[in-house]
Amino acid sequence: MIVGVPTETAEDENRVAVIPSVAADLIDDGHEVIVAAGAGEASNWADTEYEAVGCEVLSDRKAVFERADVVFQVRGLGSADVETDPYEEGQIAIGMYSPYEIADGTLEELADQNVSAFSLELMPRISRAQSMDALSSQSSLGGYKATLLAAEELPRMFPMEMTAAATIQPADVFVIGAGVAGLKAIATAERLGAATRAYDIRLEVKREVESLGADFVELDLETEGSGDEEGYAQEMDEEFYAEQRKQMKRVVPESDVVITTAAIPGAPAPELVSTEMIERMDPGSVIVDLAAPTGGNCEPTVADETVHHEGVTIFGPTNLPSRVSHTASQQYANNLRSFLENLLDEDGNLDIDVEDEIIDSTLLVHAGAVRNPHVNDEDDTDTNDSEPDETVDEDEDDYVEATDAE
Repeated sequence: MIVGVPTETAEDENRVAVIPSVAADLIDDGHEVIVAAGAGEASNWADTEYEAVGCEVLSDRKAVFERADVVFQVRGLGSADVETDPYEEGQIAIGMYSPYEIADGTLEELADQNVSAFSLELMPRISRAQSMDALSSQSSLGGYKATLLAAEELPRMFPMEMTAAATIQPADVFVIGAGVAGLKAIATAERLGAATRAYDIRLEVKREVESLGADFVELDLETEGSGDEEGYAQEMDEEFYAEQRKQMKRVVPESDVVITTAAIPGAPAPELVSTEMIERMDPGSVIVDLAAPTGGNCEPTVADETVHHEGVTIFGPTNLPSRVSHTASQQYANNLRSFLENLLDEDGNLDIDVEDEIIDSTLLVHAGAVRNPHVNDEDDTDTNDSEPDETVDEDEDDYVEATDAE
């Protein structure tokens, strides 16, 4: 098949869907790879590097869509302020589509074009899908970058040091949510020498938090029903969140840095950190709210803005992986190649088998119809908490840590 890689159109997007080494692998597998000129520049991959491994570089972005059988993208629908990308009749499109935020009529438009569109955010949490799990690979980088962002902004060092002048006490870092992003934030803070604590409503993640060297904060809350069979946190009622906020009043103000990661697919993020808590933090403290794209876990959070409140800095980033675009593109490109391999039968022919759990879960539009049951499903209340810490593949009955997929 011909695999097409267009340039990304979103203003804040520096990643590219395929890097030269993965393109070389695709070519070795028998595919052709065509790349729009400049597609990899923002992530430091030159056109000449693509050409060196056998790709054809096209000066016209639209020509990639005209010729490709399969289109690989980071942001599947491009920028929100431009028209839908010029997909061709019968084309396969694979990317991250923000499936719970797609504008009305967009999927119907793709269906009318007979496009088969796959959204990687809907990847099931099973062992077989780990190599394709773009949400985990990118969230891990987001957790890493969130910690570095906080460390750069905080007007004190993270590690403890003993000097002739005095002993420097370590910074106190509190991570809310121990999914993939949260666990990576914890690990990064620990490596930098901070005194790290973490909280999650799922008590079963305590072992993972402590294995990274952090302390697990336990609140006196009834957590029965807080996690589902796949390891996701479940949305709780407002009474639970109110009591949770009440008890967090003793933890948040003691922290120099707070990193929040709790999110609910298809719904606003739960508000966990109140303005009152922030006002009790020391001046110079920093909050990085990774749930900013869906409203944020902190009351003052504004998406893509930096808010200063009573001496505390609150960051609301929505695309931190793009700030480490070289590594993020490497991870993402490998996810896409693995996903494409799963779409092919033993003879290398395309086989969109909706009996396959991975295909069924991620397929938004196919055969002229909008078919994914998860999008716009008001009953889907699984929380993302970035990602689950662990998953169980019921088919293989083996226990796998999601961090292995990072």
